Amino acid sequence: MMNYSSARSDPPASPAVRAEALNVVRGPRQVLRDLGFTVPRGQITGLLGPSGCGKSTLMRAIVGTQAKVTGTLDVLGRPAGHPSLRTRIGYVTQAPSVYDDLTVRQNLAYFAAILDPGHTAADRRQDVDRVLADVDLTSHADALAGNLSGGQRSRVSLAVALLGTPELLVLDEPTVGLDPVLRRDLWQLFHDIAASRGATLLISSHVMDEAERCHRLLLMREGRILADDTPDALRTRTHSETVEEAFLHLVDEATAAAGAKETTR
Repeated sequence: MMNYSSARSDPPASPAVRAEALNVVRGPRQVLRDLGFTVPRGQITGLLGPSGCGKSTLMRAIVGTQAKVTGTLDVLGRPAGHPSLRTRIGYVTQAPSVYDDLTVRQNLAYFAAILDPGHTAADRRQDVDRVLADVDLTSHADALAGNLSGGQRSRVSLAVALLGTPELLVLDEPTVGLDPVLRRDLWQLFHDIAASRGATLLISSHVMDEAERCHRLLLMREGRILADDTPDALRTRTHSETVEEAFLHLVDEATAAAGAKETTR
């Protein structure tokens, strides 16, 4: 079962996320296998790996919505899923979480009221205006969400996650299916959020060129962490030109090590 030994907040210098011996089992399959890693505060950490490697499961564990999690998983100094983390974490799933029959502004006002019911109506309106500007949707504020493009709907979900200025943003493949210009603009926004607000971002992707945009990387394959390092360090360590080449090198290393282990049994 999950280790809930951390009853008090860690000091600010501690990692935003710390995992030790983290495992997740879903049905007969072990999805995450003995993970150990940290996510530093105030930076963009990329969670990269092929589809089906466990990225979404790990993100659900971090935000506290994944069942059958064992090991230690501390988030912002609290055990993952602790009630106090609800307003400190913003989470964007792969499928946009918006109501099609509401306008963009109505969606944001609804979620703002849920996230912080203690705020005044004026404060909530300011929050909504701020996040609309952040994701460049001010001109579409009164459009029905159901009439938006896929990229615009993704930006509404991101705006919801930005309400209340969360300390940790967990974004599950937020740029998938978007055109290159919008992808570039969103990555600029992610860097602005980290730099100007000191927020921590954990962003998953299966597109390796996005790894170059991150301060730090967690490379995953088949439920395991292959590497936890900076892009430069990974390229240097594997004598590779790109992070994609470094990833493939690490995959080959892991495969060879597994094969050698089998032959010695």
